[in-house]
Amino acid sequence: MTGNKKDIKKVALAYSGGLDTSIIIPWLKENYPGAQVIGVCVNVGQKDDWEAVRKKARASGAAKIYIIDARQEFARDFLWPMLRAGAVYEGKYLLGTSIARPLQAKYQVDIAIKEGCDALAHGCTGKGNDQVRFELTYKALAPGLRVIAPWREWNISSREEAIEYARSHNIPLGNISRKNIYSRDWNIWHMSHEGGELEDPWNRPLEAMFQLSRSPKDAPDRETEIIVGFEEGLPVSLNGKKIPPWKMVEELNRLGGENGIGRADIVETRVVGMKSRGVYETPAGTILFAALKELEMITIDSETLALKNALAQEYARAVYSGKWFTLARESMDAYMKSACAYTDGEVRLALYKGNIIPAGRRSKYSLYSGDLASFGASSYDHRDATGFINLYGLATGVQARVHGLAAKPHKSRERMNRKAEKGGSKKA
Repeated sequence: MTGNKKDIKKVALAYSGGLDTSIIIPWLKENYPGAQVIGVCVNVGQKDDWEAVRKKARASGAAKIYIIDARQEFARDFLWPMLRAGAVYEGKYLLGTSIARPLQAKYQVDIAIKEGCDALAHGCTGKGNDQVRFELTYKALAPGLRVIAPWREWNISSREEAIEYARSHNIPLGNISRKNIYSRDWNIWHMSHEGGELEDPWNRPLEAMFQLSRSPKDAPDRETEIIVGFEEGLPVSLNGKKIPPWKMVEELNRLGGENGIGRADIVETRVVGMKSRGVYETPAGTILFAALKELEMITIDSETLALKNALAQEYARAVYSGKWFTLARESMDAYMKSACAYTDGEVRLALYKGNIIPAGRRSKYSLYSGDLASFGASSYDHRDATGFINLYGLATGVQARVHGLAAKPHKSRERMNRKAEKGGSKKA
């Protein structure tokens, strides 16, 4: 951060109640004398004791603490568009932490402006992705506010040192200890686990680490069948009943977790370039992505779906890199909305021991025609295929004639034939 520290009179801190953000409060007061710290905690589904969080913030030295319930907004305005886009980072990560940060940072900016703050602060490390996500949101929504990132300034270099700092400043640690060393992030979409034995990619995660899901081997020995309803590519109902977005996520987390669904062990590429290992539990997200994919297969034509799938990768990179509040992401959303305009219908799934088994899909806009696809008598005239293939293969045939392949074998095939002949003569 540049500028005079004496100019900082009030700081809005993205506060979680965890170890890092708790020790930041006294650190800010020590390093920016006279500055007030306003904690901003956004509830996106983490099941915390909010009164305990409030008390911890005050005990740590915060002048004020805001706790904002944003679960419905999170599901409706962030999770649902990301789901509709089919955004999955590097083919595995369902972006649970990534998608929450822009919303949390947005509320932090709102409170900072309301309180007349001079700066914004966060507890993200200089190695991680979250520093980028928070600060790109700051730049998009409040470019004039200064940013304080303690992990890029202080001399604390490990979680163990952070624990010692907390103890020396009489900050309540709760269940944080040297033995409980995992770094976790939790919201209604997922729970992530990092640190401890996971830092060695060869180590298998310990079963005791998982919080949201059973091991598939301990899941029920029977299928759980569900029906998910969609309108324009967005989930609207579960088993025939309309349900608010965040409530649907909670219920699918319960059902998926009971059936051992949603675990992912990932070595991903962070924004800063390094590889990082994390284990994620995303039961509801895993189910919803599977359901939407099945419905898209019968409601979206091939070319539109191919472009949608290609853009999904760019969308995932935008979310992962903190570029939510950008024209590029908004433009991609416009395409996703258009592409899914007719993605209405229901998908039936069977959940069984970690598996999601498609059991049926239906839509009034289905492009599937039983008459055309049937192997029996239908309105399809097989003789039409002759002209189609002649035209569809026209360029292939022209190229073959121009290259002379119709008269002589390709060089690589010719060499293979010679080798085969030599081999045959030796055996003879």
